[in-house]
Amino acid sequence: MAANVHELRSKSPDTEKITINLGYVDLGHVDLMVQEGFYSNRTDFIRTAIRNQLERHVEVVRQSTARKNLDLGLRNYTREDLEAARRAGEMLQINVLGLATIAQDVTPELARATIASVSVLGALHATPAVKAALADRTR
Repeated sequence: MAANVHELRSKSPDTEKITINLGYVDLGHVDLMVQEGFYSNRTDFIRTAIRNQLERHVEVVRQSTARKNLDLGLRNYTREDLEAARRAGEMLQINVLGLATIAQDVTPELARATIASVSVLGALHATPAVKAALADRTR
């Protein structure tokens, strides 16, 4: 039966794991807030705190995003996108705030031939070979 199962599309995670170091007193405060029922767990507290800070600075983020000409959210670059750029004689400037994905079937040679620079505030998903090929073009 398992031989008949085929993955239709790989699912990219919609979050990225980060690690933070907190002092014991701050961590204790977080745990107290969880224990008192204000938050369901530490992660819920941290996500809420981050969202609140981002909301406080939303105008600065909006202005910076426009000034730096950043694509906001998810941006996927397919092999077809890169081949079209190559045919047009264009070099792509990848500027993303969020998640930039370069398709798994993009070769390192195609990436180098069509991507002039990569600047991602968030996460870049690409094969290790493509990341290595673009290392000198990544900020």
